Amino acid sequence: MSMRRLFGFLLVAAMTLVAGAASAHPHVWITATSELLYAEDGSVTGLRHAWTFDDAFSANAMQGLGGKSKAAYTREELAPLAQTQVESLKDNAYFTFLRVGERLPFAEPVDYFFDYKDDHLTLHFTLPLKTPVKAKTVRLTIFDRSFFIDFRLAKEHPVKLVGAPAGCEVWLRRSAGDDRDRKLVQDASEDTFKEGGANVAVGLLFIVPIEVECP
Repeated sequence: MSMRRLFGFLLVAAMTLVAGAASAHPHVWITATSELLYAEDGSVTGLRHAWTFDDAFSANAMQGLGGKSKAAYTREELAPLAQTQVESLKDNAYFTFLRVGERLPFAEPVDYFFDYKDDHLTLHFTLPLKTPVKAKTVRLTIFDRSFFIDFRLAKEHPVKLVGAPAGCEVWLRRSAGDDRDRKLVQDASEDTFKEGGANVAVGLLFIVPIEVECP
């Protein structure tokens, strides 16, 4: 099942909760934090994500789970949902693009699980690189080209370096797509987001480039 098909299924119930959800982009909101992982020799080995979903998506994803209470679900109870979600990401390259000149390929995700807190689901998963790479400059972007999903980096510490060589720094350019631009997109006709429509690639406007530089 693709990410959009999965989201569409969950959004059927969400339509009754969120006014205008059927006719406005985006449909899902994710707040992202990420960790860039390094080996002892200074090579990049992969990424570890934590993506917090909006409350409407979270509420509908949780429907039908047999937890003891709405406020408390174990990782085991959420494991089938986590597996389905991670598998659905593959069709869209996990919306994650890591480059050292060329795009670096990922292996299958590992260590994935959901946790549930304050009415929000957070998906944790690790994307190992197929081949670790040594580089002074690494570029990371997380986005959905179609803007079906609105990815926003967490305001505080959105990207951390784990095991990085001394002196490595993270640089973010947050000037991409502001709230006014997002409002214009939300007011656009849904037809403009279909293939061939004026907004089919509008997600590119909201990319926040992340650059890691090491000595």
